[in-house]
Formats: sequence, structure tokens, C-alpha cells
Amino acid sequence: SINQEIKNDEEFVNVINPYKEKLDKEMNQKISHTNVDLTKQGDNSNLGNLLADYTFDGANEWTKTNLKKNVDAALINIGGIRTTIGKGDILLKKVFEVMPFENEVIIVKMKGTDLQGLFDYYAKNQVNNPVSHLYIETNNGKLSKTLIDGKPVNPSQEYYIATSDYLALGGDNMKFFSKGEPIPTGIKLRDLFIEYFKKSSEIDPKEEIRLNFIGKK
Repeated sequence: SINQEIKNDEEFVNVINPYKEKLDKEMNQKISHTNVDLTKQGDNSNLGNLLADYTFDGANEWTKTNLKKNVDAALINIGGIRTTIGKGDILLKKVFEVMPFENEVIIVKMKGTDLQGLFDYYAKNQVNNPVSHLYIETNNGKLSKTLIDGKPVNPSQEYYIATSDYLALGGDNMKFFSKGEPIPTGIKLRDLFIEYFKKSSEIDPKEEIRLNFIGKK
């Protein structure tokens, strides 16, 4: 029977302790700082916008190098952001709590005409899945304005959208991605977030309206 009388195996504890201490030290290292709470609340959450921008920037860097193209926009899911980050020092372990999954960055090459599916998805669901370099406005559930990188969609252009493998495969019911061509990058989203947090000693999240659901119930 398992009870309180079972003693720790001291030999085992002694073997794992150095590794545990090393991991604890690593996980508790400060990688950045924020003067405001980074939350996932609202249609344009500051943490959502920030992580969508990090996804865009990291994917764009990779795409320029490997495809000689630019990324046009990025899209991640709010459900994949598992917790918030309180103001103060940002420790490495916090990013593991925010993004505990091993999701990979995928570039989806899409025709301009197929982007309509993306906009229709937001109009129908009125969901706060964070975006970068996209503006989606609806009025009483109907699309009223859609922009990609500040410009209307060109139906004959090919666009490169950065997202996660989960969404690229149709997660969160994002079936519109199936019309595109998925290009794997091998980059883990969490590694990307850690890299970009480390690049900024002070996080200054953008308060920006990207999803504007007018008359949302």
C-alpha cells in the first residue's frame, strides 16, 4: 500500500537533485520586464497582440531567409495562450506556463481569393483569436472592412500567413487554411516567444484595435 511511511529513495534524490537545481535556476532567470499586466481579455488583448506580433516577426525573418518572401500577416489562437503575465519581472518559466505546448510555426501560402474564408470565420465566430498585420471589422456580424498589412486584399496576389501547426491543420474550426499550402519552419512558437522577450528588456505592448466587432452581442 502507498502511504506516508514510504521513505524517499535517498540515492535517487541525490542523483536528480543537481539536475533539478540546474533546471530551477534556469527557469527562474529573468528574461524581460513589464510595467503592466499582460492579459488575454477582450477582443484586442495586449498579450494576444504581443504574441501575434512575435509570431509575425519571427516567421517573417525565417521566410525572408528561406523563401525570399515576406510574411503578410499572422494569426494565433487565444486558447493556446494558457495564462497571463503579471506586471514585474518576466521569468523564463512564465513563458512555459503561457505556452506549454510544442506547437510549431507554419507559413500558409494562400491565394487572395481564399482569404475570404479567414474573414468569414471571424465574422461568424466573433472570436478574439489574436492577429498581426490584419484588420477585421464587422457590423452586427457582417463584414464591413478587411485589411491585410493596411491594404485591401488583392484577389490575384499570393499571401503568406504565419500561424501554428494546430490552426494550419484546421484546429479551432479554421477550415479555411486547408485551401492554402502549408510550409513548415521547424520553429517552436515557445522558443520564438522566449527569443523575442529576451530581445526587449522592457515590454511595451501595443494597445491597438485589430478586431473590431461593432454591435457584438
